[in-house]
Amino acid sequence: MPGSSAASRAVVVGSGIGGLTAAVALHQRGWDVTVLERAPSLRPVGAGIGLAPNSQRALDVIGLGDEIRSLAAWQGAGGMRTPAGRWLSRTDATAAAERFGGPLVLVHRSTLIERIAARLPDGAVRTGCPGELADPGTAGGAPARVTTPEGDIEAALVVGADGIHSGVRRALFPAHPGPRYAGFTTWRVVVPAPDAPFEPHETWGPGSLWGTQPLADGRVYAYAAAVAPEGSGVADEQAELLRRFGDWHDPVPAVIAAAPGVVLRNDVHHMIDPLPAHHRGRTVLIGDAAHAMAPCLGQGGNQAIEDAVVLAHHAPPGGDLGTGLAAHSAARLPRTASVVRKSARVARLMALRSTPAVAVRDTLMATASRLGPGLVLRTFDGIADWRPPQRTYAAGAHGVHDGGPARH
Repeated sequence: MPGSSAASRAVVVGSGIGGLTAAVALHQRGWDVTVLERAPSLRPVGAGIGLAPNSQRALDVIGLGDEIRSLAAWQGAGGMRTPAGRWLSRTDATAAAERFGGPLVLVHRSTLIERIAARLPDGAVRTGCPGELADPGTAGGAPARVTTPEGDIEAALVVGADGIHSGVRRALFPAHPGPRYAGFTTWRVVVPAPDAPFEPHETWGPGSLWGTQPLADGRVYAYAAAVAPEGSGVADEQAELLRRFGDWHDPVPAVIAAAPGVVLRNDVHHMIDPLPAHHRGRTVLIGDAAHAMAPCLGQGGNQAIEDAVVLAHHAPPGGDLGTGLAAHSAARLPRTASVVRKSARVARLMALRSTPAVAVRDTLMATASRLGPGLVLRTFDGIADWRPPQRTYAAGAHGVHDGGPARH
């Protein structure tokens, strides 16, 4: 890195959504940033991601919030259903936006990755270049050191954004048990929209769920989950989806029929036991590396984006890094641990399989909906209404933080 010095150098290990957002936020604060990615390209998995108002406000900090909001495709009504099609609860995009200060935006991961990466200088991302933490450094002294096939890099700051099975996390906290199997597996597909119109929905069955959501480009993002033994994937996952969900209400069968060869399946792992801190020395963890969670609240990527902008807020180049990283851990660890626990509770509800338990669950959902859509949306209170800990470029718009108390 000609012209740079270890004193202003930040190395991000991993180029997922959290890692790239951290790289942009740190670059905008004045860090000389390098992103190390072991994959040969930035092309992410072919799936969608839901960006809630909390992550949109975080993206405001790097100037990307409005661009993402313009991609919102959910208009009108939606809600939760039974496999036979009966609506358990109803809400609409307007009610959600009014409660939390913005819409839910479903985007393809590749779209989000491309738009974040475009805010980095040329050459900042090194693909086909895995990074391993050799030394976390000391906050008040020695730099951190990352080993790559191209040689070692010394840096004032290292960001471990290398996912659920993070090598950086294992290097920092070797005694921590890490993620454990959550008891269920997930499937994801992105396919052309079915011919018949549909309302966005999440459908809950015995020990399983299905969601169908529109994307702005005319496709749909569908996801499914089911209780299953770990490692029980099959060669033909489309056939497995048909077996499990083929008799569910429309448009589920049509979406499955449009998905030959594009079904992604992943067992779910989460970190119920929080780390003692999100940092050690000059090295900090963000996203799934720090707090892998079940996807049942759709907050994994959202929390990673929050992590990124909070980190940049607390760690300006040349500042007291020890104090800054301690402040970052203090802000993020309690919040993310709470979201991990809440996601696990929702996962346990989804996992109910006995007929009496499912009937009670469905009755409670339907009753809550009849009492008012606000009761259903209240699940996301304290999550989707989060504000960044600094004034954003769009202060005053979309409910973004404008100088009042912030929720880290």
